[in-house]
Amino acid sequence: MEDIRELLARFADAHGVSGYEGDISALLAQELDGVVDEVDIDGMGNVVGVRRGKGPAIMIAAHIDEIGFMVKYVDDQGFLRFVPIGGWLDQIVLGQRVVVHGRQGRLTGVVGSKPPHIMDEEDRKKIVRIKDMFIDVGAKTADDAASLGIEIGAPVTVERSMTSLANDLVTGKSFDDRAGVVMMVSALRRLKGKKPKATIYAVGTVQEEVGLKGARVSSYGLDLDAALVSEVTIPGDHPGVSKEQRHVAMGKGPVITVADADGRGVLVPPTIVDWLRASADKASLPYQLDVGSGGTTDATAIHLTKSGVPTGVISVPTRYIHSPIEVLSLADLDQAAELIAQAILLADQKLKPHKGRQQTARSGSSGPAAGR
Repeated sequence: MEDIRELLARFADAHGVSGYEGDISALLAQELDGVVDEVDIDGMGNVVGVRRGKGPAIMIAAHIDEIGFMVKYVDDQGFLRFVPIGGWLDQIVLGQRVVVHGRQGRLTGVVGSKPPHIMDEEDRKKIVRIKDMFIDVGAKTADDAASLGIEIGAPVTVERSMTSLANDLVTGKSFDDRAGVVMMVSALRRLKGKKPKATIYAVGTVQEEVGLKGARVSSYGLDLDAALVSEVTIPGDHPGVSKEQRHVAMGKGPVITVADADGRGVLVPPTIVDWLRASADKASLPYQLDVGSGGTTDATAIHLTKSGVPTGVISVPTRYIHSPIEVLSLADLDQAAELIAQAILLADQKLKPHKGRQQTARSGSSGPAAGR
């Protein structure tokens, strides 16, 4: 369990807002080295690792970007106005310590606003909106900020390090979806020395938080029989949420999606659900089934690729998603990685390559989609 904790901390503590995932790409390429045959980066920035086989071609996708911010304007006093990149609740943002990624390197800043002490009574009752917040890096003027390397368009991430809670729980930023990345990498490590028949494409997708963009591009460049999205999902095991709203709970194992966003995202084919359930049962792994009504995942883009790719989702229940204090169970994370590995081992029995699919990539005559 310590290995998976260390791997999660390495990925979660790293910085990579949507569109600026370079550090995470490099880290993932490093971790994939030795567990896949080849690693490449496509034109969009997706990291694509391939382990060749002669069975069905399966994509494992986990997005490497995190939500953050971008500098929109620097005022005369050197304070930075900013916009969100990805989904934020305004009340979570105020008071955070952040990292501004300037041209000369990283700068620490804090998110401030007009102090409540000088607000009138009505204003104190209102939520402070992001548009009324600013980032203070200590600059004295706009020119001073520029001399520090800050300019319009600079990406901003939250400064937070992963730490432990009681039992096997950990808390940190960007578990959405660095936990999914860790599940993917850990699953491939478990397959090392084994001989799955499937061709495996391990893909770290970019810009998921701003429109599932990397998944759409990367899946189009591959010839796939099936795909698995490695993600996190919302549990309902804390105050304010009823079981009818969310029956999923931490500590009860990984989650297998049946449908998300009331079916407007992905309706997972029964053959894929059965494959994942059979894989869990064979390995005596606990799991939870989920029909979600909230957000979607990369599966929404992948399953609509070309003539259609049967796509499933395996998730780890994670509290407080889209905040700097996300919480998950390391046991759930470990079991989710094992479920992915077991599913790959069982794939040739449960999945059949689609007729007419090209066989070049899986037979070893070519690698993943061309990239830089």
